[in-house]
Amino acid sequence: MKKHQAVTGVILAGGKARRMEGKDKGLQLLNGKPLWQHVAQALQPQTDVLAISANRSVDIYAASGIAVYQDLTGDFHGPLAGMLSVMKQSDTGWYLFCPCDTPFIPAILIERLWEGIGTASAAWAHDGERDHPAVALINRSIIPALEDYLAAGERRVMVFLRQCGGRSVDFSDMKSSFTNVNTLEDLQRMQEKS
Repeated sequence: MKKHQAVTGVILAGGKARRMEGKDKGLQLLNGKPLWQHVAQALQPQTDVLAISANRSVDIYAASGIAVYQDLTGDFHGPLAGMLSVMKQSDTGWYLFCPCDTPFIPAILIERLWEGIGTASAAWAHDGERDHPAVALINRSIIPALEDYLAAGERRVMVFLRQCGGRSVDFSDMKSSFTNVNTLEDLQRMQEKS
């Protein structure tokens, strides 16, 4: 693993969870533990400090002792708004973002993203079939471009990461690591497999 600046691991838990019947997705239990905690435990040894991007249940997340950042834009403008808000309210050089609904993140996530990022300011996971743009290593230098992008009414994470010269990194040998929980049925199936 190459030497790098400090990295903040960010659990993205700021969405409306429409497909989760409006329940706060990060607080749903998988094997007796909230989804966000699975992600936190995976990110903690890979990063220097943790943060949570959340717009609901802020007191519950804050009780963990981890810094919680709410969107500066309000009205649930998606993952990019959460990413921007965390970067603007903290001062780390790099951020490793991961949605709260991906509980099986690999232990070598940051190592492989560093290997693949080269001179780019962003890199995201690709599982061999699809991109996972919210599982991304991003440098704070993209803040001005991201502000402009959101101000223009854009919300698509993949489009933005490509526009700012980001790179996908191959995780095809770990495809199941990026399985995400979108519905209560997904969560039930994962409980049954565990």
